[in-house]
This record gives sequence, structure tokens and C-alpha cells, in this order.
Amino acid sequence: MKKIFIVTILLSVAFILTGCGNSPVVKKSNNDICHKKGALFYENTKNFTAYDSIEECLNSGGRLPKRQ
Repeated sequence: MKKIFIVTILLSVAFILTGCGNSPVVKKSNNDICHKKGALFYENTKNFTAYDSIEECLNSGGRLPKRQ
């Protein structure tokens, strides 16, 4: 039981350190709409390409949403 606990803790730390738990700053949807974190449809966007900034997303051919 102690080994399972230690393995769970180690996996959790590895998950956090690799950034797997972090959500992207900007998501570009399949419709090429760039959604910033905190925007209206950011959480609803499930199929996306991640970007570090809105500028990167726009430069890749994305556009801003009509409703923000």
C-alpha cells in the first residue's frame, strides 16, 4: 500500500512539472477562431491547436471571435 502511495505522488509531481496539467493560453478551433483563456468559448473549445499568444494564433491564419 505504501508503494502505491509513493508511485501516485511521483506521477502527480511528474505531471505537474512537465506542464501536462496546464491549459494553453490560446486555443485555435477547427474553424480557425482564436480563443484566449477566459474568453466566452475558451472552455468549450475541445478540438484545437494550442498557442502561447494571441499573436501566434492570428499569424497562423486564425481570427478573433465575433463575440468575446
